[in-house]
Amino acid sequence: MTIEIRPETPADIPAIAQLTQAAFSTVPHSSGTEHLIIDSLREAGQLTLSLVACDAQLIVGHIALSPIRIALGHNCADGHDAEPSFAPGWYGLGPVSVLPERQRQGIGTQLIRSAIEALHAHHAAGCVLLGEPAYYERFGFRAIPRLLLAGVPPEYFLAMTFGHTFPVGMVHYHESFQAGSTVPVQ
Repeated sequence: MTIEIRPETPADIPAIAQLTQAAFSTVPHSSGTEHLIIDSLREAGQLTLSLVACDAQLIVGHIALSPIRIALGHNCADGHDAEPSFAPGWYGLGPVSVLPERQRQGIGTQLIRSAIEALHAHHAAGCVLLGEPAYYERFGFRAIPRLLLAGVPPEYFLAMTFGHTFPVGMVHYHESFQAGSTVPVQ
């Protein structure tokens, strides 16, 4: 089986939405809005990288990368919030989607490795994701206790740095991650 990994084209957009809906339809912690998040990121110009995995002409997988903000700094000693500064060059990986009937065939692995290579080429500082540690740690992601996403257990919020130190702070995803949701994203 030869899988081609390539950037999305405009013609791929409907297939990416269908694939993403199918991939997350049985995931217990899915919001069911992952396809809307990708569309919203694309419309906002925040979809830094959108790769598809193709088997012949069929799109069997997809991965998205978008910029994130990491608010650095802490409260001032007098109790007032300091104006936060932000760590540049950091990205969020996800959603990652593979057709249900094609899962466990290495397609997700190929997509993740391709995305990491692209971030290296883009001279990114690092990448974060929300996911299963047992799966993502093999790519070099790990929980960083002082790099946090509000409302998420820290052991499931993972990061990878590309030769930089890990920032300390609170991660904020683009507002597109609220697409189709009534819960605000931090």
